[in-house]
Amino acid sequence: MKLPRAAQVLLTIVCVAVAAAFGTSAQFYNESLSSAFFAIALISVVIIELRVSGLWPDALILIALTAILAFVDFRLLHYTPHPMAWFSFLGLNSLLLLALRAVWAQGEQRKLFLFGFVPSLLFVTSEWFASNMLDLTETLHPRTLDLYLYFFDGSLRLQPSFLMGQAFALWPTFKIVGELFYVGLPIPIALVYSGQLLRIREKALPVMAAFLLTGPIGIIFYNIFPALGPIHLVHNSFPWNPLPSDMLRKLFLESVPLHGPRNAIPSLHMGWVLLCWWYSRGLSWWERSITMLFVLFTFCATMGTGEHYFIDLVVAFPFALFMQTLCAWPPAWKSRNVLMTLLFALPAVLLWLGALRFAPRFFWLSPVIPWAACAATIALTLWFKQRFDPTPVSAPAPQSPLAKN
Repeated sequence: MKLPRAAQVLLTIVCVAVAAAFGTSAQFYNESLSSAFFAIALISVVIIELRVSGLWPDALILIALTAILAFVDFRLLHYTPHPMAWFSFLGLNSLLLLALRAVWAQGEQRKLFLFGFVPSLLFVTSEWFASNMLDLTETLHPRTLDLYLYFFDGSLRLQPSFLMGQAFALWPTFKIVGELFYVGLPIPIALVYSGQLLRIREKALPVMAAFLLTGPIGIIFYNIFPALGPIHLVHNSFPWNPLPSDMLRKLFLESVPLHGPRNAIPSLHMGWVLLCWWYSRGLSWWERSITMLFVLFTFCATMGTGEHYFIDLVVAFPFALFMQTLCAWPPAWKSRNVLMTLLFALPAVLLWLGALRFAPRFFWLSPVIPWAACAATIALTLWFKQRFDPTPVSAPAPQSPLAKN
């Protein structure tokens, strides 16, 4: 359907006005555009925009728009320059270009740009609201269950998060690289989604749906089992002074008051990179290689930073599978394999949360029990994943809609 020229002009004015309002807002600049996490979320939009529209001439347009916005904010409005703001400016202008291309394109090109713009806008918006949701979780749950997770990791007869934290302390380069991959999570999400969007068009929408819903649904589980991470529990004792096993075995388990985001179990960072890897099926070797690097370094960084216990990462496996099956299309009830996978994944997450809370001492009967439970969870997740994989493996070679221009 072709939009009337007057409607296109009006929509263009609205898009530019909205982008200018956010780009020049002092509050938005100080609270969001200068934030490293929000800037990286916006950088993911740059990846999507350049991939679906073609590198040239959009890269030059983005540079020009970013220079203009920086001049207005730094020179005319006298905002304090912040390095991350430059990345935010690029992302904000990428959203604007995606919107404008959707307005002025026609047919399949418009559809492709809409599939790039709408999920990008929702993803950035969800990142913007994430901290508010986590603050609400802290308000609702002033006490956390960190001792239970610390207790379980101890039943392994070692503390993987402490060991990884020690590795980070001993090898600063390893720590820096791990943390960069940790905060760079939006990059593989954008890479995988844009790759599948170019490859299979609208069939890629369940991919972004899973990425988008993982955060809100994960917060539901954070309210079921609120916890922070070992560094918030033991503070300066991380990573060199974990409790020895004989003392940890006698630990009195109770909820404890801690300050910070309740975002430990399941690890959404691990869940997201697992989804990235699973959804990268059918993409090029370099896209899959980048995604696998994020999986490996995220696994290390989640524990090495002290933000997660080992069990958080284990529970992330069935949680990620639950999200993939929940967002599959056709929906789960139309496929026996998908439904069976869904009926495994969600109960597996809930069973772990119940066992950690109400039967934690069972895992101390023998170190074989917790290790076998973790191995079985991951193995069964991968087995069900192999039986159910909604990502198509054959499709035309990806091509930008502007490739013919």
